Amino acid sequence: MVTLSEFTLEDGKYLVSLARRTVETYLKAGIKIATPKNLPSKYYEKLGVFVTIERLKQIGIKTIKELRGCIGYPYPIKPLIEALIDSAVSAAVEDPRFPPMKYHELDDVVFEVSILSKPEEIKVRSRKELPKHIVIGRDGLIVEYGWFKGLLLPQVPVEYRWDAETFLAETCMKAGLPPDSWLISDVKVYRFEAVIFCEKTPKGEVVKRDLFEELKKGHD
Repeated sequence: MVTLSEFTLEDGKYLVSLARRTVETYLKAGIKIATPKNLPSKYYEKLGVFVTIERLKQIGIKTIKELRGCIGYPYPIKPLIEALIDSAVSAAVEDPRFPPMKYHELDDVVFEVSILSKPEEIKVRSRKELPKHIVIGRDGLIVEYGWFKGLLLPQVPVEYRWDAETFLAETCMKAGLPPDSWLISDVKVYRFEAVIFCEKTPKGEVVKRDLFEELKKGHD
């Protein structure tokens, strides 16, 4: 079983470029690219993955990112490379929060790929202990209650400067539940980790995100 630590920056560069190329091909020709062959075996391991597309927007001298689409596979049910291609297309044209992307937008967006570990349920004696078992900068969360499901990636609480309790509340609301639903014993809470690669600028340099470092800079 492959571990997240086995994915290097070179892997990240390839996967991010593949996500962009997948969307470019789909928006231009309306077809999904074929699954690449003869890649390292870890690319064909079943892993969860999310593709995030963000629009860069200039406000004065500051550049901010606006979400344009984010869809993926929370659980390891498909080979990574196949799940990545599916997620890239879905993030571009099937995210229900946004209209489908147009080809001309590609010059103004950056792509991010998050490879996920298998989610594990957080089990505690008292639900009030849940925040103590969540590490901001390491964990992503999934909340499930019947048909209600919500997921937030590990980078989200870092970007919004949330503490663990706020992170739990926001994930509950993402699932369509009241913010304090995590206190209910029948509501399941899972955590997972991710290795994250992203473009710094459209079609530009790809870097591996260090969420703990981002968190530290945010508090400086």
